[in-house]
Amino acid sequence: MQPVNIAHRDRLIVALDVPTIAAAEAMIARLGDSVTFYKIGYQLAYVGGLPLVRQLAGAGKKVFTDLKLHDIGNTVARGVESVASLGATFLTVHAYPQTMKAAVEARAGSSLKILAVTVLTSYDDGDLHAAGYRLSVSDLVEARAQQAQVLGVDGIVCSPEEAASLRKIVGHQMNLVTPGIRPAGAASGDQKRIMTPARAIAAGADYLVVGRPVLEAPDPKAAADAIVAEIAQAVK
Repeated sequence: MQPVNIAHRDRLIVALDVPTIAAAEAMIARLGDSVTFYKIGYQLAYVGGLPLVRQLAGAGKKVFTDLKLHDIGNTVARGVESVASLGATFLTVHAYPQTMKAAVEARAGSSLKILAVTVLTSYDDGDLHAAGYRLSVSDLVEARAQQAQVLGVDGIVCSPEEAASLRKIVGHQMNLVTPGIRPAGAASGDQKRIMTPARAIAAGADYLVVGRPVLEAPDPKAAADAIVAEIAQAVK
């Protein structure tokens, strides 16, 4: 059962993974009212895209700033305060206890919600082992989710494959935000743990992050509308 207080259209987060501000603004104009929630990550942020957060928020849109902060506590805290001042809705940090604790404390008094990134959706067990981890993807995701819940983090970024198991751990007190979403027939690209929109919602995801299947579609607006329609059918 999904929370009833999230509008169907708000559940789709379109990733503005484009190289320039002009390209982002053109895509936003093209998508119009079909999209209410956007993600700004490294690619756009590093070419001056952060002021776009304030612009979008001022236009009534929601913005997910996917910056994956991870540093000493003071540095994380100052970064969280800066992002909160832009009017962002979500901000990601890596799910390390010190980082999450600093972020949660720094966002107090603002409307910003902190999302913890458990394990990137491009990783599988072999990638974790190569990086020196002994846990499997599923075990590490669950351990980090439990830590995030105790620390007061607002939500978890996870692959749709982990959504069902995490929902059992965190209940509906935390948002589950899932990248790695691919409509039926779409290419998987560099993602290894993927799922269709309907299956992700059924598994327990609250928000779906979609980039290339919308951005590279012949008609991005129609692609976004189709995903929202699939979400609406899946939410019961």
